[in-house]
Amino acid sequence: MTTTLAILHWLAGLIVLAEALNKLERTAPCRRGLGLRVLATEWLKAMAWALLALGGAGAVITPFLPLEAPTLQDACVLLGFAVLIVRTRVKEG
Repeated sequence: MTTTLAILHWLAGLIVLAEALNKLERTAPCRRGLGLRVLATEWLKAMAWALLALGGAGAVITPFLPLEAPTLQDACVLLGFAVLIVRTRVKEG
């Protein structure tokens, strides 16, 4: 069970990291001419994707560093995000 959980956690982290970096590349919170509401939305989006990228990177690097193993809660949260990302990609077609 622990090995399966660690593999799922690592794979979900890889998916979340890849998508977060992709989305961060497209986010432009410093673009000129944005209204206050759009500016706030862009900054919140950039912060959220940056935090997800950090979480995904942490999951990817965990097996290579002497860190504690992921808990079921850690794996479920990251796996939930990964499933939403994959669902969105499949829906886009």
